[in-house]
Parts: sequence; C-alpha cells; structure tokens
Amino acid sequence: MKAGNSPRNTMHGLLFILALGAGFSVAAIYYAQPLLPLIGGDLGLTVNGMGLIPTLTQAGYALGILFLLPLADRYDRRHLILLKSAALAILLWLCSLSDSLHSLLTISLIIGMAATMAQDIVPAAAILAPVGKQGKMVGTVMTGLLLGILLSRTVSGVIGAVFGWRMMYQAAAVSIALIGGLLWKTLPGFPAHSRLGYPTLLRSMIQLWMRYPTLRRAALAQGALSVAFSAFWSTLAVMLLEHYRMGSAVAGGFGIAGAAGALAAPLAGGLADKIGADKVTLLGAALVTASFALMFLLPTLPVHYQLALIALSAVGFDLGLQSCLVAHQNLVYSLEPEARGRLNALLFTVVFIGMALGSVLGSKLYSLAGWTGVVTLATVMGISALVIRSVGNGHPQPAQR
Repeated sequence: MKAGNSPRNTMHGLLFILALGAGFSVAAIYYAQPLLPLIGGDLGLTVNGMGLIPTLTQAGYALGILFLLPLADRYDRRHLILLKSAALAILLWLCSLSDSLHSLLTISLIIGMAATMAQDIVPAAAILAPVGKQGKMVGTVMTGLLLGILLSRTVSGVIGAVFGWRMMYQAAAVSIALIGGLLWKTLPGFPAHSRLGYPTLLRSMIQLWMRYPTLRRAALAQGALSVAFSAFWSTLAVMLLEHYRMGSAVAGGFGIAGAAGALAAPLAGGLADKIGADKVTLLGAALVTASFALMFLLPTLPVHYQLALIALSAVGFDLGLQSCLVAHQNLVYSLEPEARGRLNALLFTVVFIGMALGSVLGSKLYSLAGWTGVVTLATVMGISALVIRSVGNGHPQPAQR
C-alpha cells in the first residue's frame, strides 16, 4: 500500500520521515571523528588506536552495503529497516558504555553495518514514488542523507566538547530510537521480490553486473567522480596548512560547501524526471570537471582570490557530484525493480572503492606533485566520468523484468 493512500499519513510527511531516517542513520558512522581526542584521553589510547575507530566504522558500512543490502530483495524492506534501526540504537548506547579499545572497535564495526539502513531507505523512496516523481523523491531523501553526513561532525564536536563523548553517543541512540518509532508507525510493507537463498542472492549480483550496461556505466562513472571527491577532501587540510598556514577548522569550514550539493539533490532529481537522468549525469560530470579544472588558475591569483576560488570549486564539484549520484540512482533503480537491493549494493560498492582509491592516490600525488597533482587527478577523473557517460548513451538496454 502506498503511504499516500493511508489516512494516517501523507506522502509528504512520509518523505520527511524517510529523509530524517537516512540522515540520522548515516550520521552514526561520522560521529566518532571529532570525538577521537576525547575518547583517546578517556580510555588512554594511542594515535593508532584512535585511528582504528573511524576506519572500522567505515569498513563495517562497506561490508553492510555488500552483504546486507541484497537482503532487501528477499525480505520485506520495512522489517529490515526497523531491525537495523533497533540494532543501531542499541549499539550506539553500548558504545557510550565502552571502557576498552577492543569493545569499542567491535561495536564500531557493527555500527557501520547497521547504519546501512540509510541505503535501505533511499530505494524505499523510489518504490513509493508516484509515476514521474521518482527522481524528485529520491533526491529529497538524499538531501537528508547528505545533510546527515555534512552536519554530523559539527553536532558531534559541539556536544562532545560540552557534555563529553559518551553523552553524544547516548543522544545518537535516542535519536535513532525515535526515528525507528516514526518509521514503525508510518512505513508501509514492501513485498519480497525474490525467493533466492542468501548465497544464490549474492551470486546473482555478478549476473546483474553483466546483464546491465547501464548499471556498469553508472557505477564506474560515479566511482570515478568519487575518486576525485575523496582525493580533494583527503588532502585539503594538509594543503591549507602548508600553503596558507590555516588549521583544520578552516578546512572544515570548506565542508559547508557540501550543503550546496545536499540542497540541490531534489532539484537534480526533479530535473532527471523532466529531461532524463542521462542528461543530468552528463551535466553533473561536466560541472565536476570544470570546477576542478578552474583550480589550475590558483597560482595566477592573489591569496584571497585563491581561497575564494577553492570554495567556489568545492560548491561546483559537490553540486555536480550529488546531481550525478541522484541521477545514477534513478537510472539503476529503474532497471529491475525486484532487484533494487542488489543493484544499490553494486552501485555503492564501486562508489566506496572510488572513495578509498581517491584517498590513497590523492595523498601519494600530493607528496609527489603537490596540489597541482591532486587537481590533475580530480580533473582527469571528471573527464573519465564524462567519457563513460557519453559512450553508450542511447544504446538499447536489455528488457526490464
């Protein structure tokens, strides 16, 4: 049953709850980052020990995407979302009670896996969307998810500084419990589309990858853009410190540019509904490429203009990247509705590979060729995404099932 047909809910209200659920759940994997000095001081951890906390959380999220998202094709998506929300709330509370690195790392890994409820919520919006509104609804929920990523570190840092790191995790647990309650009351059931056993379900992902050129192009293009995105953000703080003598707080301030991408997600989704997702991906990739290429002009400008250009470029490439992501999700979700869970898992597995590669390659190139090396890598990745999106557009696709 569609939520819009329920006397208890309107589609608009449900969409808002889904956006909240996506934002609060994905935020759980980022809360630890500004809290690491507080956690380390409380538990007597080394720098290496502290660094393992966000690393294992992100690893858990990646594992959850690959091994848990396909379950949405086998079971009622509503049940999976509610189970993950309950597990995430409990795990966040347990994290606040941790008194050793071993327990903290174990819980952090599982928190990452449970936080993938965000990636169950986004396809749910696509399923519930009225005809012709899929892109806009996915974009709206992605706004919640992206704002969760953007604001999580700020909220965590403030609450941690005032009340301590344990209180931050307790507040996070309460927020997830409240969201879970709202979802339990408002989210309709989703029929299972597959009877495959779990091992067969995972193996079928290989077949889906081979069957759909659209999926491969979407994943590879978004993966290339993710390399550029990650290379920029993983080296920005070092570059600002070395070239402008600015600390990490300033680097974090540039992150506010991400709000442009988050707020533009519904607009990109609506545009995809009107002119087609393929065209939006081309426009988005072109914007990413142009935004990074502009930074080649930095050496020719005065210092204040250099900083303004970096901020402008960050707004531009984030807007392009998020527009591409929403449009790619729109394309992938429409391929085979009964396999949305597995299709989503494949798309985001490649995105995470791109993020990891971007971090490694960005650091290597910065040490070898400075900021110009990073900008060159990002620009080349943007061009690569454009080429991937251009080749094959208009080619016939396999019949949808």
